[in-house]
Amino acid sequence: MSYYVLIRGPLACGKTTVSKILAKILKAKYISIDKILEEYNLTGDREEGYISQKSFIKANELAVKEVKKLLNKNKIVIFEGNFYWKSQIEDLIQRLDYPHYVFTLKAPVKVCIERDKMRGETHGAIAAQVVHKKVSSFDYGFIINTKDQTATQVVNNILKKIRIEKVS
Repeated sequence: MSYYVLIRGPLACGKTTVSKILAKILKAKYISIDKILEEYNLTGDREEGYISQKSFIKANELAVKEVKKLLNKNKIVIFEGNFYWKSQIEDLIQRLDYPHYVFTLKAPVKVCIERDKMRGETHGAIAAQVVHKKVSSFDYGFIINTKDQTATQVVNNILKKIRIEKVS
């Protein structure tokens, strides 16, 4: 059965690590919204100081072409990104009329800043704070606090939710 999973959350909360592990376990296609934004130069248009909703909707549009083909072949797709505009999530769900799961990963801003410092390519404390504030302005889907969990524990929680949902 095909479905897609959307992993959202603030910078450095574990989205990429969790999404890649999940994609490997599920033999799913991993799609980074940030990579699409960069590849198609969609980061310049701003709204309220953030990358615009219009840019994220365009990223959805670009991703959906490939994703529909995969879902029609009974493949699983993992989307990963901040998804700080609710409109982007709702647009993606509207474009992809398939079973789906949305997970919001959470961690305190201080934890995100510390984790970001440990990366090879850091985004900085200000970026972490700004993105954290925007992402945290609303919850969507299943909420998972990553503060005191390893990536494996978070993945196991996600797998548990997906299996529970599939059975019921």
